[in-house]
Amino acid sequence: MLAALDEIAAAHGAPVATVALAWLAAQPTITAPIASARTVEQLPALLGVAGLTLTDAELARLTEASA
Repeated sequence: MLAALDEIAAAHGAPVATVALAWLAAQPTITAPIASARTVEQLPALLGVAGLTLTDAELARLTEASA
């Protein structure tokens, strides 16, 4: 899972946390992923999910990796 997250994050120039939250948000059984930042530096990664759209192939890869 971590290798898939790393690769997809690098392809989008996004933090791994942003990709993980985008993947969770795309799951039909999850209404809203819950995340919190302990520091101000962590906040951009959480907010970045609003601007990140993962492709169907990326979503499938992450779902397969999580199994």
